[in-house]
Amino acid sequence: MRHLAALLAALIVLPLAAQAEAPDVLIEEQARMSWAEALPAEANLRVRFKGALIDEAETISAFWMDRDSGQFLANAVTAEGVTHRLQGFIIATRSLPVPTRRLMPGDLIGGADIKTVEMPLSRVGAFTVVDEEKLEGMQVRRMLAQGRPVMTQSVMQPLVVGRGDKVNILYDDGRLVVTAPGRALSDAHRGQEIRIVNLVSNTPLVAVAREAGLVEVIR
Repeated sequence: MRHLAALLAALIVLPLAAQAEAPDVLIEEQARMSWAEALPAEANLRVRFKGALIDEAETISAFWMDRDSGQFLANAVTAEGVTHRLQGFIIATRSLPVPTRRLMPGDLIGGADIKTVEMPLSRVGAFTVVDEEKLEGMQVRRMLAQGRPVMTQSVMQPLVVGRGDKVNILYDDGRLVVTAPGRALSDAHRGQEIRIVNLVSNTPLVAVAREAGLVEVIR
């Protein structure tokens, strides 16, 4: 009984063995902690080692990284207690849509015109379109180069009414619905205000473009 108690006491004080991991996994953990809130949650990290590399390590005992260049130095400790100096680069990337071909002003962007690629985070700015759904169906305002990030100011909602187009004018206050023929005096995207003229009364009006050939007067 005395021997059993001594054995249990010994088991209690023995530390649990750390789980061995591939070095890139441990380095990525350290890098994310170093970048902290400066690293977007959607960012992916790729670790590239330079020089000697080990298969597994239990912990990183020291870590240094230059956030601007991604260069790092780390001390990795193996299960045998041996410390190895690792060095290399960490590349932060993000998935974003880019054109599959050159698109010119006025082109409508279809599903086949965009693809998702991994782009270095340094090339993703505050005005970069990062959601594919926000590109498909849009109209090109400025030329888009193949394979390059798209800026929000380079695309726009497609024109649904062009200057000089005949339109159907709709007025609906919930109780009365009135329609009349009209003509557009300016271009408009969906949801944009547009100047029109009522062809029946020859009265100029301001309406909202709803869809191709349809504008709504709101009062």
